[in-house]
Amino acid sequence: MDEEKQLNKLHIAKKVLKYIRRYRLWVILSLALAVLTVVSTLYIPILTGDAVDLIIGKGNVDIAGVMAVITRIAIVMCLTALFQWLMNTCNNHITFNVIRDLREDAFGNIERLPLSYLDMHQSGDLVSRIIADADTFADGLLMGFTQLFTGVLTIFGTLVFMFITNPVISLVVVCITPVSFLVAKFIAEHTYSMFKEQAVVRGEQTALIDEVINNQKVVKAFSKEEDMKNTFSKINERLKSCSLKAIFYSSLVNPCTRFVNSLVYAGVGISGAYFAIKGVISVGQLSMFLSYANQYTKPFNEISGVITELQNALVCAGRILELVEKEPEEPDSEDARVLTGAAGNVELSNVEFSYVPEKPLIRNFNLKVTPGQRIAIVGPTGCGKTTVINLLMRFYDVKSGKICVEGTDIRGITRRSLRTNYGMVLQEVWLRSGTVRDNIRMGKPDASDEDVINAAKAVHAHGFIKRLPKGYDTVIGEDGGSLSQGQKQLLCIARVMLALPPMLILDEATSSIDIMTEKRIQEAFHKLMKGRTSFVVAHRLSTIKESDVILVMKDGNIIEQGSHESLLEKGGFYAELYNSQWETA
Repeated sequence: MDEEKQLNKLHIAKKVLKYIRRYRLWVILSLALAVLTVVSTLYIPILTGDAVDLIIGKGNVDIAGVMAVITRIAIVMCLTALFQWLMNTCNNHITFNVIRDLREDAFGNIERLPLSYLDMHQSGDLVSRIIADADTFADGLLMGFTQLFTGVLTIFGTLVFMFITNPVISLVVVCITPVSFLVAKFIAEHTYSMFKEQAVVRGEQTALIDEVINNQKVVKAFSKEEDMKNTFSKINERLKSCSLKAIFYSSLVNPCTRFVNSLVYAGVGISGAYFAIKGVISVGQLSMFLSYANQYTKPFNEISGVITELQNALVCAGRILELVEKEPEEPDSEDARVLTGAAGNVELSNVEFSYVPEKPLIRNFNLKVTPGQRIAIVGPTGCGKTTVINLLMRFYDVKSGKICVEGTDIRGITRRSLRTNYGMVLQEVWLRSGTVRDNIRMGKPDASDEDVINAAKAVHAHGFIKRLPKGYDTVIGEDGGSLSQGQKQLLCIARVMLALPPMLILDEATSSIDIMTEKRIQEAFHKLMKGRTSFVVAHRLSTIKESDVILVMKDGNIIEQGSHESLLEKGGFYAELYNSQWETA
């Protein structure tokens, strides 16, 4: 298991390095500045030692020499500050460019992922990966660049300077050093799994918050506020528990490294004092060694902290990279046809499909549609009506059989061109943040204002739009703001009316609209559907009486097919459904 963790961390680190490699020139510049920073920092104790040696005794001080050394120290300190500022600027540039690239790749891959993946993952968790995990990774990466480079260079640079001055005292430092590595290794091993659990639970929490906020009306309608609070409290408690464990081990860094620092400082002080008494080194050199002892041990504090943060950063990077590397939906074939000017010929031959392999849904589905036909699909909930729509739009691919448009298997047509030839209005409306005009124009960005208004008038949306504070320029939120469900659905219908595609899919398109408005919209739909192949999913059977063909589905199969009148005459399942609606009414 430990070996598997190490391999996983190594894999993530390699992937991260690929992103960093894009900015190799900045990394080289950062390393060069880190070297200059460390060298200038380590040169100051030498100058300080020289100044101490110029203070020979009471009344015997080389004032001119001390002032010259102080001047040099001031110049070196200014240069050190400049090098450090430039290095931090480089590190910030690298870090935030890497995070930007990661976020863009993650979001871009979401657009390419199959709907099956998105259906099986909570949207809040995906949001948490791109936002919270990316921020945590940025913090760890920035700390790595800022402190890891300079820390390692400081350790090796200090040892070089110390060995040049006195190898014996330097050996004392080297002998105590392994204790720091053991401490760092112990902390690193225990924090990775805990930070991983913390990231997962945080994703669950974000997902719950996202769901509850987006569905607050439903929560309140069913008086589930306390249940949601309890669920949130349980997740919050789990997050607290795993966070405390992670923080406990990461908080061991400071006291443990301080203990090691004290050992190093004591070792240098005792051995240095001995050599100073023997006359091997001067008092100024002893002060230099003590200063180096502090400089040598300080990076171990920082590196231990960096290692802890890097564990957390690697966990978060792994969650983002999992999203980046997730296999996208099968790309269009190289010889895929671009569908243009479709007439509306659609044919389904022996189609079989299931979301879960062991639970077949659609079996041996056959249908031939000629241009301009209106096909209504009815049946009980869960019979596969919406699934047929998903297959027609190629949101999912059939398991066997084929669906052809204009005589070509849709798997041989580019998805973009296929979907462009369909106009789709769903029961679940989707509006984006922007003006009313922008939302209607979504399917046809180059449409004129006059075209937008005519489309809105055609679906009887113009009246309520003009009553909005700024009419067509009114800005609405992603959920439609204060618009009613019916008004939001009218905007979605106007969107399709403006695009005028050759084929239409209406999935409960008027479910949230009052009866009077629905009658007017049905008239608009009749005009829109004239000469266009249309697939209409409806529960209100009164709205599909004039369809050319009505498909009655049950358990994934077409059990009846025909016109409204012919199906009523048969007295079968459709007649039973139709009559039950009137009885209910």
